[in-house]
Amino acid sequence: MTWRQFRAQTLVGLGALVLLAVYLVVLGGRIHGAYDDTLAHCAARDACSGPLGALADRYSLQTDLLGYLLLAVPGVIGVFWGAPLIARELEAGTHRLVWNQSVTRTRWLAAKLALVGLLSMATAGVYSLLLTWAAGPVTTVLNNRFEPVNFASRDLAPLGYAAFAFVLGVTLGLVLRRTVPAMAATLVVFTALQIAVPALIRPHYEAPVRTSVPLTADLIGRLTKIGTYGEIGGLRIPGGPWVVDTSPILDSAGKEVGRTAWFQNCMDHSSLSELPTCLAKGDIRVEITEQPADRYWTFQYLETALFAVLTTLLAVLALWRIRKHPV
Repeated sequence: MTWRQFRAQTLVGLGALVLLAVYLVVLGGRIHGAYDDTLAHCAARDACSGPLGALADRYSLQTDLLGYLLLAVPGVIGVFWGAPLIARELEAGTHRLVWNQSVTRTRWLAAKLALVGLLSMATAGVYSLLLTWAAGPVTTVLNNRFEPVNFASRDLAPLGYAAFAFVLGVTLGLVLRRTVPAMAATLVVFTALQIAVPALIRPHYEAPVRTSVPLTADLIGRLTKIGTYGEIGGLRIPGGPWVVDTSPILDSAGKEVGRTAWFQNCMDHSSLSELPTCLAKGDIRVEITEQPADRYWTFQYLETALFAVLTTLLAVLALWRIRKHPV
């Protein structure tokens, strides 16, 4: 019965996913082909900074837009799949027919949560898998997996978001008992969490590491190359960490040099090739508070686990609520 009630939404979602999958396969083939061709014409990876940067610029807009679209998919699932699933039956009164049969309320709701919840996770998972593969070379060049949109639209995290958004919609539909208010509430709550988690919770999964980066000529030369995430005054930090905070640029005596005439002259009047030599004349360094790049997968697991716990709590609440609901 759950399948028969939900098959129309499933077929529509499946059709959209197939079209999107075809586009991602074609786009991914182009990106991977261009990436391999670029590397094939470079004597060494270090000599490829310019061509690889051009490749990333060419495809980054498309991959970013697809990332934003994937951010919206769990919310759409919660609003259009989750919220109406129970609220619509409560509004129409069709739940009374089911509850008077031999199937218990708990089993009825559990079947809906399991079937549609798995479909929701599969939809987000396939999209995430294809986008992660298609945008792989661009992410490798820019080395920016910790950027909020990339982190939330790649690998495991979208599965947790989809499961949570769906169960959130079901629970709010059960509590509010009206379809449209439940859809609106689902959208508001899920959007608020998507904003709050990256800003307030994700930076604290692990204590950040504080390091001092001396801006030597060699390091500054690497800072100006493509392929890193995190910036200090326009200079990029190698390795792709998530820079939580930075101190001002300091000299050997601990005094800020960011606004001195000497530093500004280097930044304003030196070419890219001259900048390392100019800045290296002063013993300058920056204190960086960062989440190291090698914590990416730890953060993915922790965030997915966080949303899995929230999903479980909501499912338990929904199952408890359905038993208390009057006929």
